[in-house]
Amino acid sequence: DARKGGPVNGLIYGMSQSVNFFVTAIVCRFGAWLIVNCYTNFENIFIVYNTALFSAISIGQYSVLAPDFGKAKIAVQRIAKLFERKPLIDSYSEDGNILDNFSGDIEFKDTKFVYPTRPKVQVLQGLNIRVKKGQTLALVGTSGCGKSTTIQLLQRFYDPIDGHVLADGIDTKSLNLQWFRSQLGIVSQEPVLFDCSIAENIQYGDNSRIVSEEEIEEAAKAANIHNFIETLPEKYNTHVGDKGAQLSGGQKQRIAIARALVRKPKVLLLDEATSALDTESE
Repeated sequence: DARKGGPVNGLIYGMSQSVNFFVTAIVCRFGAWLIVNCYTNFENIFIVYNTALFSAISIGQYSVLAPDFGKAKIAVQRIAKLFERKPLIDSYSEDGNILDNFSGDIEFKDTKFVYPTRPKVQVLQGLNIRVKKGQTLALVGTSGCGKSTTIQLLQRFYDPIDGHVLADGIDTKSLNLQWFRSQLGIVSQEPVLFDCSIAENIQYGDNSRIVSEEEIEEAAKAANIHNFIETLPEKYNTHVGDKGAQLSGGQKQRIAIARALVRKPKVLLLDEATSALDTESE
């Protein structure tokens, strides 16, 4: 493409740069003839010269940028397609059931799943697990065996190709998605902290209400980060910096755990959340 388009683009660029000189020559020659024959004066020639010169410059710039217009058009079309796409799972949908008394029983029943980008690799091949209220379940396995995938299916980032994911015996597909996700607390392997105070980062765990200072401290104690915070000069008002740059990996992780606990979720999901913690903190 570069070899084919190079000569043409070079010719267009050369012509666009030479237009200025041609315009100057034509205006000066024809303007001088008009002045000599008393058809006009120098001021009018100067005005016409500037108008023609800037017009020629604009046309020259347009010619140089013309090849990029096609690329821009294609890019806009692709962006428009993205905006027009309708997700299979609508996070903003208000449809679905809301359970009055959700206990937190979770069950995967004959669950099979493949990622859309890897349709030939079946990650889950008939998974059957059940976790009742108050129980703890640990998924152990090699990298890529589907541990994080299980959490993503429970959060309904994806739907299984076969089988069911049940919450209190009800398929999660029939539940109101926003409500169901509000019942879950998630702590990922790489915690994300905002550039604000420790207290505000913990409060972000539940945006549906005003989280009190007592609840913040209670969650911090449960995450084993309260004693460290108390040693800081500004305590809970200490700013953590961009992405928690002022804290160590273990400290950021414990704040993320406190943020998940403050919302008092029915189901707490930990995706290798203790990988950055020392033995005592874990």
